[in-house]
Amino acid sequence: MSQPTVIDLFAGCGGMTVGFAAEGFEPVLAVEWDRFAAATYAANWGEHHVIPGDIAEVKESQIPASDLVIGGPPCQGFSNLGLKALDDPRNQLWREYMRFIRTARPKVFVIENVDRFSKSPEFQMLVGEVEHGLLKDYNISYGVLNAADYGVSQRRRRTIVIGSRVGRIDLPEPTHARDGARGLPTWRTVRDAIDGLPVRPDSTELPASVTEFFGEAMPGVFKSLDIHFRRNPNQLSLERYSFVPPGGGRFDVPTELLPRCWREKPTGTTDVMGRMRWDFPSHTIRTEFFKPEKGSYLHPQWVPGRQRRGDDRRFMKGDPKLSVDRVVTHYEASLIQDFPSDYLWVGSKIAIAKQIGNAVPSGLARAIARHIKPYVA
Repeated sequence: MSQPTVIDLFAGCGGMTVGFAAEGFEPVLAVEWDRFAAATYAANWGEHHVIPGDIAEVKESQIPASDLVIGGPPCQGFSNLGLKALDDPRNQLWREYMRFIRTARPKVFVIENVDRFSKSPEFQMLVGEVEHGLLKDYNISYGVLNAADYGVSQRRRRTIVIGSRVGRIDLPEPTHARDGARGLPTWRTVRDAIDGLPVRPDSTELPASVTEFFGEAMPGVFKSLDIHFRRNPNQLSLERYSFVPPGGGRFDVPTELLPRCWREKPTGTTDVMGRMRWDFPSHTIRTEFFKPEKGSYLHPQWVPGRQRRGDDRRFMKGDPKLSVDRVVTHYEASLIQDFPSDYLWVGSKIAIAKQIGNAVPSGLARAIARHIKPYVA
């Protein structure tokens, strides 16, 4: 039997394709405008079926028939998507997604987007297209799924929409649960993803390497420990990190060490300068996970050292010999995002971080693929 086929739109570096390919789907087309991300996709899945450019410039003759279309169009300009407003430039990306569905005629499509998408006016317009517009041949089911409930070492909530013209397909049931509720395996943890990696990487840079993709020389191809590099924070930053225990954040840092913007904001933004916990999933890995001020991205290894001296004894420093005062590396972040350990990467340090943070965790994609496959195989 032939494999069911899949088109990946707004494909990024291929997180969704990783999950669907693992369940036996054959990728036949991927479209991604970011050339570094498209090159990473091509390095892993082949350049022959990748279009690195504007989705609006893809000709209908280039769109093959496919069993499945997946992707997450940006949630801007979706209002007034109806047939009378198809020329509204704000709706271009969603309009193109609809064009691919109309041309490829998939049995099923999957949309992933931010968790709040299901409550947005844009989502209501999507429902309108299903009821009396371009998607009227499809039934949809939707909801917000947490990647941790599907075996990913990360709490990442995404709206998933499944559209089907072969019978309604509900969302997949969770495969994991916090504390093993309902008899399911417990959530996978940060330890499951990154334990055993060198805690003090030697390098601060990517290796010197260049490869040609789409006729252009690009940094890479990099693999595994190539992207396991560290940053060089200043002494003040290291001092701040040392006070943050697992699960803690900026409120564990002595006031005089905080930047003025945090000292003058006594509430909110609780996760900044946060430290991961070994035995719990991470918070969402975003595109700037290499900046501690952007979230809970400090390495989970921390062992209490000494109580702070002086009048204020609330603050505890970590043991400098046993604690790891750095952010997670690109490689660690990719593993927490559930990419395979041997996945290949193309681009600068910032470009690769962006690819990792923007990706759909492959474990979540795989759970969706496994659930959909009986309907399209």
